[in-house]
Amino acid sequence: MKILVVGAGGVGGYFGARLAESGEDVTFLVREKRAKRLREDGLVVKSIHGDIHIQPALVTKETPRIFDVVLLSTKAYHLQEVMEDLTGFVGEETVIVPLLNGFAHVEQLEMKFGAERVSGGLCFIETTLNEHGHIIQTSGVHKITFGERTGVDSERMDKLEQAFAKTKAMYKNSDHVLRDMWNKYLFITTLSSVTTLTRAPIGAVLASKGGEQFVEALMIEIKMVMDAIEAPLSENIVQRHMETMHKQDYGMKSSMQRDMEKGLHVEGDHLQGYLLQKAKEQGMRCPYLEAVYQNLKVYEVQKNKRSL
Repeated sequence: MKILVVGAGGVGGYFGARLAESGEDVTFLVREKRAKRLREDGLVVKSIHGDIHIQPALVTKETPRIFDVVLLSTKAYHLQEVMEDLTGFVGEETVIVPLLNGFAHVEQLEMKFGAERVSGGLCFIETTLNEHGHIIQTSGVHKITFGERTGVDSERMDKLEQAFAKTKAMYKNSDHVLRDMWNKYLFITTLSSVTTLTRAPIGAVLASKGGEQFVEALMIEIKMVMDAIEAPLSENIVQRHMETMHKQDYGMKSSMQRDMEKGLHVEGDHLQGYLLQKAKEQGMRCPYLEAVYQNLKVYEVQKNKRSL
């Protein structure tokens, strides 16, 4: 099975490196700047589950060829550009496994490549790139979940499961991947919302007076939007997610918060904005989520002003 990993950042780079480490046929689609560094230094992963240092197989958009599987973990604001880059790598039998948070990207990928070429996917991992471009992975959980969105098992998902079975990563071939994706969407939207709004890690938010009630109220509001559009969430998901919130390290930050601290782009339109649009279509008001989204829009204005 020929696997193409789009990018070699914290998520794709990590899972791609684990696959390559186990002997799978893995190639990374990267931009020329990243390709240059990888050719010079190799792909380096510093992980609590074992370090990796490999010389990865690389391609750029100028050298297309067809792959069996595409692992897609780009940031949402790069998706349109990445989809154009992918055109020469996706054939009739290729399956794209998106690992982005949220759901807006699924619709975009379907329109570009066809619904039959897009599976479901998500992951749970905490990674970042250091100043040397090395992937630093610190979380106990390093899990990737994939599956057909129809809920019916397939040969291509079975083959991908067999590939991950040889790695050190945690994995799951799910027969209810849509539910898994929506469950995570609820969690990550709540987490990114409260940490970016307060500019604080989740431990400090929960420890503050009224903090736990605020987090739960926001999560309930987001769930109401998801319920209105008939998203397949698990039973008692708010209670379960709140229990998970309390199990996080005190200093745990969302990736969106870390991006803000670095002055980078954020995925507010993809996560919070998408849900607010769905709420508007349903005639719903979401005061908590609207306040969060406004905060992200203010950040974007300040970011853009600093870059002038």
